[in-house]
Amino acid sequence: MSIHHSIKHLLVMAALSQACLARDPLITGHRGASATAPENTLAAFRQAWSDGADAIEGDFRLTADGALVCIHDADTKRVTGHDRVVAACTLAELKQLDFGAWKDQRFQGESCPTFAEVCSTLPPAGRFFVELKAGPEIVPPLAAAIHRQPPGVAKRLLIIAFDADTVLACKKTLPAVPVHWLTAFRKRPKAVGAWEPTAAAIAATVRRLGTDGVGLQANRQVLTPQFLQHLKAAGVGEFHVWTVDDSDAAHYFLTAGAMGITTNRPAVVRASLGLR
Repeated sequence: MSIHHSIKHLLVMAALSQACLARDPLITGHRGASATAPENTLAAFRQAWSDGADAIEGDFRLTADGALVCIHDADTKRVTGHDRVVAACTLAELKQLDFGAWKDQRFQGESCPTFAEVCSTLPPAGRFFVELKAGPEIVPPLAAAIHRQPPGVAKRLLIIAFDADTVLACKKTLPAVPVHWLTAFRKRPKAVGAWEPTAAAIAATVRRLGTDGVGLQANRQVLTPQFLQHLKAAGVGEFHVWTVDDSDAAHYFLTAGAMGITTNRPAVVRASLGLR
């Protein structure tokens, strides 16, 4: 890297870091403290809070009888050993499966929690990133589940989703709850070194969907200081990144002004950043 580019890099990072001077980013437990405990279980979420996480992130799908349950995959094979499609099971049927023993026998008996059960783990100041893994049909049950929670819980939620129609439904049905559109990155076919979506495309999608920000796959080949500066200049107010377990990467995104850093190892990342 030339001296000119080094100076430019430092200036851009200094400009971006102004966004994080007012507060530290939310260290968010990805599916709970999923490096330690079985993902998306109450054990993982409680471990994340014990590890000092500011927030937790969980994935939600609908059961056949309309329950909102916390599981990443469309089926239960990976985390239970039983190949059952979540959308074809009732809540009672899912509750009969063991979602913990695959990780370690000491977690045997962990079940697939509901939205309400995950909310019950929230400490007074804890935030909750609710990732929706279904289409717009999941939004009315989510809205009903949120309305059944104690006053104040809704203000601590951030809804996140890849599906544009789901995001739009959230903004229409739950206007008071912030929403981030999620995006990963892929290399463009036959374009050396080029990735999509571009910063301009992300900003255009955020504007079209009316979201409060964007959740970005933490690909540092893409998320250069210049890329993030372009996002900011295009009006993207805030961003969070996923999934960051490396201390150097966590420090990079801290400096870049991420409002949240999602990690499988919240205790390790918090300690490496020297956060209070």
